[in-house]
Amino acid sequence: MTSVGAPAHPHSGKSSSGFARARRTFRTWRRTRPFWAGLLVLLAAAPIIYFPYFNLSLGALSVAMSTTAGAGSLVIGLTLIVLGGLLWFQPIIRFFAGCVAVFLGVLSLPISNFGGFFVGTLLASTGGLLALAWGPVNTTEDAEATEDTEGPSGRTGE
Repeated sequence: MTSVGAPAHPHSGKSSSGFARARRTFRTWRRTRPFWAGLLVLLAAAPIIYFPYFNLSLGALSVAMSTTAGAGSLVIGLTLIVLGGLLWFQPIIRFFAGCVAVFLGVLSLPISNFGGFFVGTLLASTGGLLALAWGPVNTTEDAEATEDTEGPSGRTGE
């Protein structure tokens, strides 16, 4: 048995549920941008913002992680949130956003309690590097156009 003639989406001919249609739409949207890079950069902001304002009460003992670097941590965290959103909704600036996310992740080490106890730094750096590595997918029209114009040596016009 062969699947040569099988449709790519076997259930696309039938009326599909709203959930399945939304899932396919989200999958298509996600594949056209550095989704995972944006998600990691967004998640990096949480520990960087949270730990400088952290208060823990153990009975009568109160442990406060509040430092003078709270404002710096807030600025770094909010900037990472903006960069994560930009990676999702403006993927053309992925190189700039990736470089700034890596820079802010490393900058949060001395400013924000070791970068949210290294969790925020690792997430921001990983997300920024994923954004730098991501590239838009070539469509078949783009691949055919480059094959027609380039010779075997890769130079145009030979």
